[in-house]
Amino acid sequence: MAESHGETKAGAHTEADGGQHGGGFPPFDSSTFASQLVSLVIAFVALYIIVSRFALPRVGGVIEARQNVIEGDLAQAQKLKDESEAALKAYEAELAAARSRAQAIGNEAREKMNAAAEAERKSLEEKLAVRLGDAEKQIAATRTTAMSNVRGIAADAAAAIVQQLTGAAPDGKAVSKAVDASLKG
Repeated sequence: MAESHGETKAGAHTEADGGQHGGGFPPFDSSTFASQLVSLVIAFVALYIIVSRFALPRVGGVIEARQNVIEGDLAQAQKLKDESEAALKAYEAELAAARSRAQAIGNEAREKMNAAAEAERKSLEEKLAVRLGDAEKQIAATRTTAMSNVRGIAADAAAAIVQQLTGAAPDGKAVSKAVDASLKG
């Protein structure tokens, strides 16, 4: 059994008969146009009063509070920026002062080291001069000693050679004169 649209099993019609409407869409019906305008004006005035009394002051307060917060944040940021610039300038000044102090300390240490090195050099030169003088004296003494030993050795050797060749011991004074003459020339 097939059912048709709008009928039940018993064959009853379930759709309400709305009848025929005289116009089209009700807001565009010219007979109700004036009452709709009045309703619209009343709703607009009510909405305007509600918005202007409650919503706009709250929104205005929120906007003003937000503007105050933004201005406060900008002022705080500017203050912090100024403080950081001042701190940077102070840091740079301290750094420059520290560099000049370090340079002064370095120059002072260099001068002290140069003075100490110069004093040490002079001390070593004096010690060297003293030792050189002592060495020259010792060389002269050793030379004199060696020369006197050479003279004695030469005299003894000459006397021994003459005795060996001639068979007789020579005179000591004559041998000394002959050795002195040969050492000078």
